Amino acid sequence: MHENISNTNRINSLILLFVLSCAMACTPDKSEQEPNLTKTFTVNGENFEMVLVEGGTFMMGGTKEQGKDCEENEKTVHEEKVDSFYIGKYEVTQRLWNAVIGSEHNPSFNTGCDDCPVEGVSWNDAQVFVTKLSILTKLPFRLPTETEWEYAARGGKRSKGYKYSGSHDIDKVAWYVDNYQKKKSGDKGTTHPVGMKQPNELGLYDMSGNVWEWCEDLYTKEYQQNGKSVHSGWPFKGTHLYFRRVLRGGSWGGTAKGCRVSYVDYDMGSYSDEYGGFRIVLGLIPVQKLEN
Repeated sequence: MHENISNTNRINSLILLFVLSCAMACTPDKSEQEPNLTKTFTVNGENFEMVLVEGGTFMMGGTKEQGKDCEENEKTVHEEKVDSFYIGKYEVTQRLWNAVIGSEHNPSFNTGCDDCPVEGVSWNDAQVFVTKLSILTKLPFRLPTETEWEYAARGGKRSKGYKYSGSHDIDKVAWYVDNYQKKKSGDKGTTHPVGMKQPNELGLYDMSGNVWEWCEDLYTKEYQQNGKSVHSGWPFKGTHLYFRRVLRGGSWGGTAKGCRVSYVDYDMGSYSDEYGGFRIVLGLIPVQKLEN
């Protein structure tokens, strides 16, 4: 009797080991399932993370999930092709701004919050930042083109077709006028530290809400006519400094509509307020050269 029980236990153990070994063999290594898309850079002792966005094609503009209240400048849905690039995991923070430009030149209204996005910056100010960052790191950092921005906000090749960057539920992914958490009665609110909300499919935070993000592109009549922006190229031209520039993503003080991934706003390159910041981009080729 005891011998039969022992044999049964031995057989059950062997079966269990067999099942476990098969499960381990059939389960890909996590690093193979989710390749590390994040790269860390350092400037003046301050680390900042960039996320690889693999190139591809996508439909840009007011696609179906964006709803029926799209503006005229969103309605021309068209296919765009994007090369691979790195984009900031977070909006440029005051901590990073201070490391590059200096705390004495921090233009933010919401000071004393190093992990909040820098705001109060014009497109021109953002160009000063990326130029100095490029000099310090010897890498050509820049603002994203509008096409790059929307492709990344939609989740690139991993896109699930969300209305906002990372979700159909705006409260999961964005700080905006209905949830920015007033500090006291009558307080109009302010920015929040980056990375507090859910990221999008690429692991990017605050692509919807918190602060509007400047793009490299000019906003012109051509855009209004055919839905395509005019990229000014690198380096930027001085004659473009006072033209209208594209803004994307919405802000803590704006409505949900402005936080949609296809929504387009714009302002003069010299304009700044407490709702506007930016995010940085780096082409793939300079990174490959650096690694080699």
